[in-house]
Amino acid sequence: MKQVKFGQTDLEVPSIILGCMRITSAEDPVKVIESVVEQGITFFDHADIYGQGECETIFGSALKETAIQREDLFIQSKCGIVPGEMFDFSKKHIIESVEGSLKRLQTDYLDALLLHRPDTLFDPAEVAEAFDLLEQQGKVKHFGVSNQNPGQIELLKKFVKQPLVANQLQFGIKHTEMVDRGFHVNMNDSFATDRDGGILEYSRLHDMTIQAWSPYQYGHFEGVFIEHEKFPELNQKLRQLADKYETTPTGLASAWILTHPANMQVIVGTMNLQRLKEIAHASRIELSRKDWYQIYLAAGNVLP
Repeated sequence: MKQVKFGQTDLEVPSIILGCMRITSAEDPVKVIESVVEQGITFFDHADIYGQGECETIFGSALKETAIQREDLFIQSKCGIVPGEMFDFSKKHIIESVEGSLKRLQTDYLDALLLHRPDTLFDPAEVAEAFDLLEQQGKVKHFGVSNQNPGQIELLKKFVKQPLVANQLQFGIKHTEMVDRGFHVNMNDSFATDRDGGILEYSRLHDMTIQAWSPYQYGHFEGVFIEHEKFPELNQKLRQLADKYETTPTGLASAWILTHPANMQVIVGTMNLQRLKEIAHASRIELSRKDWYQIYLAAGNVLP
C-alpha cells in the first residue's frame, strides 16, 4: 500500500481510504474491515450523518469483533451538516457531533475531524474554541475541512491554531475541474473558468492533503463511468492501459489520481472485497506522463 504524508504532520498514512458511507450495505462488515486492513487500508472515513449515524454504529460494533487494535487504525469523521436543514459549525454542534461519533464508533478519540462543507454563518472564533477543547480533552488529534476553497480555509486559519491537514474534494477522471483551469490560463474558453480559487495549487503550497471523494463518478452523483456505455472512448483506453499495468479499469482510475504529485488520498466506498483488493494493489502503480494525459484526453478533456 502506497503511503502519503498526512498534511503538515510527520504521519505517513495509506493512500487509499475506505469511505464508510455504504457500510450498511455490507453483508459482513467484520469481514470487510479485516480484509481491507490485510490489504494495508487502515484509514477509515466517516461522517455523523452517514446513515443518520448508523454507519458509525455498525463500524464500531464490527471493529470490536475483530482482533485489530484501535491504535493501528486511523479513524476520521466529519460534522457540520444537518440534513435538509442547514450547515452548523457552532461550538455546541461540533462538540455534540464529536461526542456522538465517539459513542457510536466505541472509541475514545478521532484521529481526524473534518468540517463537512462550508457554513456561511459560522464564527471562526467559535470553531477555534471547539477545536481547542476537543484537542485538550484528547478527543481529536487532527483537524481539517471538506469542500472548502482557499479563502474559506484562510479565514478559518486566522482563528484556529491547529494545522488544517486535509481537504476532501471531488476529483477523478470524469471530475477534473481542479486541473482543467491550470491548462487554460489566460484563455476565454469554458475550461479556463476558476471555480475553486486554485484549490489544487493552494493545497500543494500549504501541505494540505487532498482526499478525493467519489473518484469513479461522473457528473454530480449521476453514476459510475467505468464500463458505462456513455463513455466508450474512455473505457476503451482504460481497458487497454489496465492490461499494460496489470490491473483493472477501477485500479487504473485510482492510480490516475495517485500519480498526481499533489499528495492525494483516494476515498473508495465499495464494499466489494474483490474490488477493494484491486484498488489496494493498484495504489503503487505510477502511470507514465503520456498515459496519464491519454486518459485525461480520452475522458473528453482538451489541451490548449
